[in-house]
Amino acid sequence: MSNIKKTPLNQIHKDLGGRMVDFAGWQMPVQYEGLRQEHNAVRKNVGLFDVSHMGEIRAKGPNALKTVEWLTTNLVSQLESGQAQYTLLPNDKGGVVDDLIVYCIEKDADYLLCVNASNKNKDLEWVIENNQGADIIDESDYWGQIALQGPRATNVMKVVMPDVPENLPSFEFATVKFEGETCYVARTGYTGEDGFEVFVPATKTVALWKSFMEKGAAENIAPCGLGARDTLRTEMRFPLYGNEIDDTTNPYQAGLGWVTKTKNKDFLGKSVIMEGKKALTQKLVGIVMADRGIARAGYPLYSKEGAEIGRVTSGTPSPSTGDNIGIAYINKDYSDLGAEVFVGIRGRQLRAKVVKTPFVQRGGK
Repeated sequence: MSNIKKTPLNQIHKDLGGRMVDFAGWQMPVQYEGLRQEHNAVRKNVGLFDVSHMGEIRAKGPNALKTVEWLTTNLVSQLESGQAQYTLLPNDKGGVVDDLIVYCIEKDADYLLCVNASNKNKDLEWVIENNQGADIIDESDYWGQIALQGPRATNVMKVVMPDVPENLPSFEFATVKFEGETCYVARTGYTGEDGFEVFVPATKTVALWKSFMEKGAAENIAPCGLGARDTLRTEMRFPLYGNEIDDTTNPYQAGLGWVTKTKNKDFLGKSVIMEGKKALTQKLVGIVMADRGIARAGYPLYSKEGAEIGRVTSGTPSPSTGDNIGIAYINKDYSDLGAEVFVGIRGRQLRAKVVKTPFVQRGGK
């Protein structure tokens, strides 16, 4: 535990009664009042998350666009200053190094790559190894990051950072000052609800968190931990690296063909990804348990004849619907909506059904 990292908000979490756990080498709060209460706060009101453990890699200079375009699967060239996009870092074996968001600080010349905490060092090495001439800077220690999520997020943002445009479009960001320091406030998130993710200098993270909590009290703001973050993203069927995607996952298998622009540009590993697409036999789907039981990550899936046909990648009781839901890779022959499958749980095969995703809409409907 001596080498575990702490975000600038570590003491705040402890003071709030957060139950701390080791997550990707960071000491992070898994919950405060309770997972269900925090989940519902985000779906109904507004929740506040510490995401300062995420990594930030900057690519700058005359070859910044060339480098980021080569390293990622989406079309970075389409981004104007102040825009962002979800994308993938492919490897040269047809898999995924990481999923990330690219922020265009200055078109052609300056890009911020927000990567998963568990992959930051791996990602940085990969970016440096395959750099096409950009200036690559690891800014992870410079930035804190706070996510403000929920239908009342705009009301809170309005009083804390009034320079952020109220009508800021999704996947765009504003550059604003907080206590004299430059911050990037993006209309992005990992919950399926409206909200913002704020890149704030680490030295100002505590002050910004306190301001959100104090001025958000009128909107019933709640601090939220990793537990609620996971149930919220699972209800939306958002992928989690290490569960739905990893170094061996073809993007098309994970339903991420929409950010894999093979017809529009060349990128690292493109030919291997395209070749691998032809041989795919499994598809990522949503399932809901019909029998009583929770489909946990790693549990096998079976056909009614007893043949193993897939595996669960994520699963949880849904606080919004009350159902036990899961995300799973399944043989394409059994992936039709409404198809009955069986989840292997403690030696039993329990009934489940393939369903349309996301499992809920905004507000938990």
